[in-house]
Amino acid sequence: MEDSPCHLQRLRCSVKNYDWGLPGRVSEVARLHALNSNTPFHAEDPYAELWIGTHDSGPSFLASNGVSLKSWLSDNPDVLGDQVLRKWGSDLPFLFKVLSVGKALSIQAHPDKELARILHKLHPDLYKDGNHKPEMALAITNFEALCGFITLKELKGVLHSIPEIVELVGATNTNLVLQTNDEDDEEKVKPVLKAVFTDLMSANKERVTDAVNRLKTRLLQENGVRQLTDKEQLVLRLEMQYPSDVGVIAAFFLNLVKLNPGEALFLGANEPHAYLSGECVECMATSDNVVRAGLTPKHRDVQTLCSMLTYKQGSPEILHGVSLNQYVNKYTPPFEEFEIDRCILPQGERVVFPAVPGPSIFLVTVGEGNMNTGSPKGHVVTQGDVLFAAANTEISVTSASELHLYRTGVNNKVFQAS
Repeated sequence: MEDSPCHLQRLRCSVKNYDWGLPGRVSEVARLHALNSNTPFHAEDPYAELWIGTHDSGPSFLASNGVSLKSWLSDNPDVLGDQVLRKWGSDLPFLFKVLSVGKALSIQAHPDKELARILHKLHPDLYKDGNHKPEMALAITNFEALCGFITLKELKGVLHSIPEIVELVGATNTNLVLQTNDEDDEEKVKPVLKAVFTDLMSANKERVTDAVNRLKTRLLQENGVRQLTDKEQLVLRLEMQYPSDVGVIAAFFLNLVKLNPGEALFLGANEPHAYLSGECVECMATSDNVVRAGLTPKHRDVQTLCSMLTYKQGSPEILHGVSLNQYVNKYTPPFEEFEIDRCILPQGERVVFPAVPGPSIFLVTVGEGNMNTGSPKGHVVTQGDVLFAAANTEISVTSASELHLYRTGVNNKVFQAS
């Protein structure tokens, strides 16, 4: 092992060109990856995700020598800190990403640890690891997502106003919902919601195509005489992106969430969601397990998705972050693996990120400045730079121009608890 690994390591990161990404000319992922890797982007190609971390599907490498971050951590485990080493071994427990969403991602959920282990064992080609994948999205631009189920009261409203859904799920399911009391305990509502949603997602292709087409025709006609709701407008947009897809109709069952820049949304295991548009930074446990059932050309596993969901109802919590100082907001989800700090530093200012007992990753998205760990000259940093910071390292940042940066690290509650 080296005597004292550098406290800060510049990283080169991987990019994903999934077809839902924004075209290079308007994609934050394309811009940041081009700056990070010193390679040009293609103006019309989709750029969807920038991956920062050790996951085998999109690894990061040390800029200095091309060694993968994963193997460097394995050779230098001390940089992770004792508590992280004991809890997660010689690897990063989190994966950090930037997303540029041009069209909707699939309606999906991520399995809990127990289900992830089973799926990975049964279908290693589809489910690449045995870990859970709680995640948090922090909006860079205005950001839209579908997330979690609407309330029973709202679902009754949907069944009253969207005849195409009633036709797809049938009279028995519809009456089951309408006869359930709004005051009933959520545990009583869950099996009803599960039955209706499962039947919807399992409907045969011809019936779904017919229902989607009739829904589209009706909404386009009604658009001439009344203002369509946000959800109805969304459904028409989804139909253009994914014609004849059951996800177009499933959208009526889920909450439409709109985040402003600086607002965040966290998603636990087994919660249905679909990102729709906008750009965000995202952090998650180190996993790439996704169970999909709609709005996708990829493999669908409808039965697994419908059986794994929690069927909790109601709007998700929006995090606004807690101010650490005038420049930094901290976003702490209820998951051990990660947290995110968002820093907007005006020109000529200085901010200190105190030493923490675990590793951190810094991403600079706007501007330039200097990052210092106590050495005389520090490191010049500029947009597109990604740096790994060792545990127990105080980081001082000064800005040469307005600087935007994000820090992700292990959730501070892990260190408070031990």
